Amino acid sequence: MDGISWTDLDKDEQRTIAMLAEGVSTELCDAVALLTLKRIGFVKGSQLTLQAEQMLAAAARRAFAA
Repeated sequence: MDGISWTDLDKDEQRTIAMLAEGVSTELCDAVALLTLKRIGFVKGSQLTLQAEQMLAAAARRAFAA
């Protein structure tokens, strides 16, 4: 999990993180992306971990600053 940045994730993984942050059910998320995010520790159960939430917030700040 350490050293993984937003740009290291593919579009499906990024979309899955954004969907989970908005409260969307894991049933509606890309299954492969969800498994990958669970494996690397960004999703636990059906919720984002603190690290995933922080990474999403940092990516949003960078996007608006650009």
